[in-house]
Amino acid sequence: MTPDELQAARDRVVPDVVAGGLRVLFCGINPSLMTAATGHHFAHPGNRFWPVLHLSGFTSRQLKPSEQDQLLDYGLGITNVVARATARADELEPEEFRAGGEALSAKVEALAPLWLAVVGVTAYRSAFGDRRARIGPQERTIGGARVWALPNPSGLNAHWTVSTMAEEYARLLAAVDRDASGSATPVPTPS
Repeated sequence: MTPDELQAARDRVVPDVVAGGLRVLFCGINPSLMTAATGHHFAHPGNRFWPVLHLSGFTSRQLKPSEQDQLLDYGLGITNVVARATARADELEPEEFRAGGEALSAKVEALAPLWLAVVGVTAYRSAFGDRRARIGPQERTIGGARVWALPNPSGLNAHWTVSTMAEEYARLLAAVDRDASGSATPVPTPS
């Protein structure tokens, strides 16, 4: 991919990978230029979403970004808080996050996933005005879905390794499985 091709992808919107009644709707911050240029979510080679999704147990093998539609077979989907592509998330305005949060709430209400998993606690805080939110399950529901804030899988997020992210994603998977089996056991939060 050339720099010109990447720049041409700026502000593009990448279609969601969604269906009604998903187990988990993963929600990114916004598409990267690589994602917009390829049309595949989490497409940047440094993004750790696909390996983490597999290592945590959500998928039986590591999917490639070009195989994103296979997520639906697992009851999983992908959307974004802000639809337009940028080189970096810090190019987004606070108003875009707030408007994105409102649009996301309506989308979640219409699609009725069991869980909404926002990949990036800062994006979650900005979109929903919850400055105290931490990684893990949230108190609120959005559009009827339970909410979990996950670490951002971007390669720029050096605070989390593939292994520690996979552990957190696995905690979400355990909660999803408990909910699917009808157990009302609360999800433990790390100390």
